[in-house]
Amino acid sequence: MSGIDACLVEAMQLPGARGAALVDWTSGLALGTAGEAAGGDGETAAAESAELARMAAEHGTFAPGGGQDKGLPVEDVIITTRTDYHLLRYVETSFESSVFLHLWLDRDQGNLALARLRLADLAERLVLG
Repeated sequence: MSGIDACLVEAMQLPGARGAALVDWTSGLALGTAGEAAGGDGETAAAESAELARMAAEHGTFAPGGGQDKGLPVEDVIITTRTDYHLLRYVETSFESSVFLHLWLDRDQGNLALARLRLADLAERLVLG
């Protein structure tokens, strides 16, 4: 089990990691950050990624039932650009929360499959509290 800062430090050790954040998709605020911010502005990156995470978690096309049944229906969202990967991993908690990990990877240096597996492990071990 690890706290926010330790989780983000560990995420930044992944090959190609450029930045990591824990974001609340309800407010669009970053609860913690490490490394660079996508687009150069951490507040904007958190707010924009929160919109995407909220859409995927709440809209029936991506999440039948809107997450009302058994926790979060969506595990993660992956965005690929010509130069980067953005991986948004939802964090399930024992209390009602709306947080996700956002990992920004350099496409040439990062390994998306490895990052997805490690981020899932980090999300599972993360202690919010």
